[in-house]
Amino acid sequence: MEREARKTSKKKKVAVLMGGPSTEHETSIKSGKNVLRAINREKYEPIEIFINREGKWPIEPHEVAKSNDVAFIALHGTYGEDGTIQMILDELKIPYTGSNAAVSALGMNKFLSLRLFRAGGLITPLSFLISKNDFEKTPIKFFEFVRYYLGFPVVVKPNDNGSSIGASIVRNQDELLMAIEEVFKISREALLQNFIKGREVTCGVLDHGFSESAYPLLPTEIIPQVSHFFDYRAKYELNGSFKITPARLPGSILKEIQRVAVKVHKLVGAKGFSRTDMILGEDGKIYVLEVNTIPGLTENCLMLKAAEASGISFSNLIERIIEAALRYHG
Repeated sequence: MEREARKTSKKKKVAVLMGGPSTEHETSIKSGKNVLRAINREKYEPIEIFINREGKWPIEPHEVAKSNDVAFIALHGTYGEDGTIQMILDELKIPYTGSNAAVSALGMNKFLSLRLFRAGGLITPLSFLISKNDFEKTPIKFFEFVRYYLGFPVVVKPNDNGSSIGASIVRNQDELLMAIEEVFKISREALLQNFIKGREVTCGVLDHGFSESAYPLLPTEIIPQVSHFFDYRAKYELNGSFKITPARLPGSILKEIQRVAVKVHKLVGAKGFSRTDMILGEDGKIYVLEVNTIPGLTENCLMLKAAEASGISFSNLIERIIEAALRYHG
């Protein structure tokens, strides 16, 4: 009854979910606070829902669902991007921004999503998955496998984390061992890939609540300044990287990057928005690295800069994401 009554009111009530029990807790808070600052108060009535590191809500989730029209998910990493919060919100029967639980879980699992991209005709780095248990049983065989199939340098990252937390580029066996051990502190699966030399690019995609309506933003070129690639420091430290939108590339390549980003969005079945990270290799090929189903919305985030360069204000970006959610769940 409460939600029916709200349909006749002018403003839609938006619960902005932030924080959460993940390694990206602080980044999530920054995204959530930024959304609260930029949201159009003439159209929406936002409320902050801060979920602590233990996963506790300030009020019962069903009360949030009863008193709000839509949940804006500003949660990153596990709990926010792996399908957990989406399943909770589905049970509460409240519309929410972004992709559903199954799509979120797929996007969070880098290895499975990369297999999907390859099956869809896209190019990805050569990728291998190793579990903590398998590594601990036969580490020597594992090192031989890496030397034979991948060679050095090798990219090592958690299979199920965001913001490049735990990711590194290693150049010998000793560095590889340390990188694997660091990954296994935060994940039970490590993803190993051959290093692709080239230019790092990313491209955001929006839609109107269904994948077929997807359209790309302008691609961004990323030039890390504090590390060798776009890791956590390069992403979030002040002046950690240069982000150039549109990327300084020929128009034909920009269009191809946009085409790939839209195809990734559709292949995974993303909803509302997504952002795909890629490498434009020295061989001229575009390698897909991963898809982000809940891109960061911090003050200097890639999605925000790309939207602004595409003529979309942050307030309007939020509105598009919310309205897509209401159409999708309507």
